Amino acid sequence: MHFKKRLLLPFVCYFLSVSQFFHVCHGDVGTAAQYSPPYLPTACFGEDQTQFPSSNLFAAAGDGIWDNGASCGRQYLVRCISASQPGTCVPDQTIQVKIVDYAPTALSPPSAQSTTIVLSETAFGGITNVPLDSINIEFQQSVLSPPPPQNLLPL
Repeated sequence: MHFKKRLLLPFVCYFLSVSQFFHVCHGDVGTAAQYSPPYLPTACFGEDQTQFPSSNLFAAAGDGIWDNGASCGRQYLVRCISASQPGTCVPDQTIQVKIVDYAPTALSPPSAQSTTIVLSETAFGGITNVPLDSINIEFQQSVLSPPPPQNLLPL
């Protein structure tokens, strides 16, 4: 039995070493576009200026993540993974954006239609080196997202 354990240890070490060379996807894959001001009013918070984070890292949700408005206020981690032009993505750069609007009804038109998410100019520029209409992204809802607001009636 001791002999089998000695043979297994080098195999496990080799497997763990090799596995470090492969990227494991932890989120979903989709597409992103960008949009420009004016950003108000939004489908989520209307004319409220305080909806925008001071970092200007915010976005409008596409149909795939809109969830009938439940995505309002959610935070998403977004990373550029590829684009039609090589060198577009900033390597290993992930941003966190807040959903403040619904892309199909946003006041400003997106640079590309029917994307998963439409990023503010600042957010899009944070993960790209080259301005393009759309990019391929990896995204996931942040576990640090605040819960959606509840309309509670007093008892």
